[in-house]
Amino acid sequence: MEMYSQAAWLIPLFPLAAFLVLTALGRSFRRAGVLIGTLGSLAAFVLSLFIVIDRLDANTVDYNYAFDWMKIGDYTLRIGFEVTNLTAMMLVVVTLVSFLVNVYSAGYMKNDERITVFYGYVSLFTFSMLGLVLSDNLLSLYIFWELVGVCSFLLVGFWYAKPKARAAAKKAFIVTRIGDAGLLLGILLLFWYMPGHALDFTTIQSVFDGQSGAITTGITTLIALLIFLGAVGKSGQFPLHVWLPDAMEGPTPISALIHAATMVAAGVFLIARTYDIFQDSAAAMETVAYIGGFTAIFAATIALAQNDIKRILAYSTVSQLGYMMMALGLGSLTGGVFHLFTHAFFKALLFLGAGSIIHAVHTQNIHEMGGLGAKMKVTAWTFAIGALALSGIPPLSGFWSKDMILTAAFETNPLLFFVGLAAAFCTALYMSRLFFLVFTGKPGAASSGAQESPVTMTLPLVVLAVPAVAAGFVETPWNGWFGSWLSGEAEAAHGSGVAIVASIAVGLLGIYVGWLVYGKGSVSRTALADRVPWLVKLLERSYYVDELYAVFVVKPLKLLGAILIVIDEYVIGGLVRLTGIATVSAGRLAARLQNGQVQTYSLAAVIGFVIIVIALVGRRFLP
Repeated sequence: MEMYSQAAWLIPLFPLAAFLVLTALGRSFRRAGVLIGTLGSLAAFVLSLFIVIDRLDANTVDYNYAFDWMKIGDYTLRIGFEVTNLTAMMLVVVTLVSFLVNVYSAGYMKNDERITVFYGYVSLFTFSMLGLVLSDNLLSLYIFWELVGVCSFLLVGFWYAKPKARAAAKKAFIVTRIGDAGLLLGILLLFWYMPGHALDFTTIQSVFDGQSGAITTGITTLIALLIFLGAVGKSGQFPLHVWLPDAMEGPTPISALIHAATMVAAGVFLIARTYDIFQDSAAAMETVAYIGGFTAIFAATIALAQNDIKRILAYSTVSQLGYMMMALGLGSLTGGVFHLFTHAFFKALLFLGAGSIIHAVHTQNIHEMGGLGAKMKVTAWTFAIGALALSGIPPLSGFWSKDMILTAAFETNPLLFFVGLAAAFCTALYMSRLFFLVFTGKPGAASSGAQESPVTMTLPLVVLAVPAVAAGFVETPWNGWFGSWLSGEAEAAHGSGVAIVASIAVGLLGIYVGWLVYGKGSVSRTALADRVPWLVKLLERSYYVDELYAVFVVKPLKLLGAILIVIDEYVIGGLVRLTGIATVSAGRLAARLQNGQVQTYSLAAVIGFVIIVIALVGRRFLP
């Protein structure tokens, strides 16, 4: 029934209401804060679910409602919300992950004195993301886009007493601003060149899909690349990925929320929402594909050498986002969105599983763990499901979406196909390394007193394990339902036997190598470090990208800032002070002259008269 789509505007209002109530209550209402935040996300999820069920009907049409927001001369800016199959899918993913994070946080954040503030921030974050998803035009999307950035700043820096958390929050805010500036410029260019200055997605689709020629290819490419720059910032693509691993300084539930279905997915969603613009520019599509492919292999190799469990998963997220971008650039809208869909579940599962581990052992170093499989069976089994799904092992969800991306690459770009295979191998290897070091073998220094997490933390793991296993069956080589439902047409290229066999082979090979090294111990763990220590160091330091930024960006900007401070203090400030001194001196001189003595006034008049006479007479002798 269309009534559910008509009520979609209520979905973001539920978490917004929760945020307002929690802010009004203050910190003292701890239990009430947990309940209110959780109920807000649950209500949003239930209504989102009704909308998706409603839209499963093949005859359902997109619903749009907008009203006049402001009038400037003859131009009227309209704003509203739009429900399509893409936005409906995103609504369910965002609200489900948000609800489970709220439930999980009841146990994880139980002893935090600011738990009510935490739930308020999470509710505001959820509201912002839902508003972004429902926006029917680029301007309102940009407003919520910026609000998502503000909320991520608050959540990453939630434990602001820790210097690393403060630094990570500022880094995330500043780095993503670079991309946001590009997105804003892209929106302004689009506003300038669009017929009627329209910014709504329906008009954008009709203009670019209709090949009207209203906007030239060069301008289209520029607009697309600027929009992509915004997506690069939010979705952690190279070279603006540096904020994302540092965001691990926030509470682990926030890591799951940011790295699974919300903030980082916003960039991929943005490209999908404006896909017609990109399809009109071959150069833009190639840029998206190659940056995505490079990001996928770049981040996957870094994850191989990390020892912090959350940083491994963070670089894994960067790599998988690269996969999504590569799919979109290769022309596979379904492949990119499908991987976003499946990734949300198994990556949220992995991050919440990591939080369960950290809660038990109080460390994030995987070399200090070990043998946790016997003590934390629910966490171990669910984490294994998430790891296998991420590694692309059939029949779990990650296999089907990754296979679709590799198929698209195999059909259109062999180079990116091999890049995707290499990234898939690295993914399986670093996840098997993580699993075997944490859950098998002898207990490590931090594992002795470990025990299973409370049910509020393990229940979301079990719930997320279900879609991590089954969600991929909506799009298989013999069933293209998801693609047809999403875009109206299935992608026939999904059934490549070569891609399927290669995808399975590299995944199993990665797990086998990981088992040989970290499970069975047949190969020394230090073999690579002993032979090529410089390579291991390079990967541990993330290719020194942060150091390069410090040398070529941070230090020059600090130097420029210091120069500007000097100019402001001594040049501009000096001129201001000089003006003040001159004015005061002139005033004092005038005060001395105006002393009330007639003789002084007469003398001044005579002197002035003499000066005037000399000037007049002197002019006659000048040539």
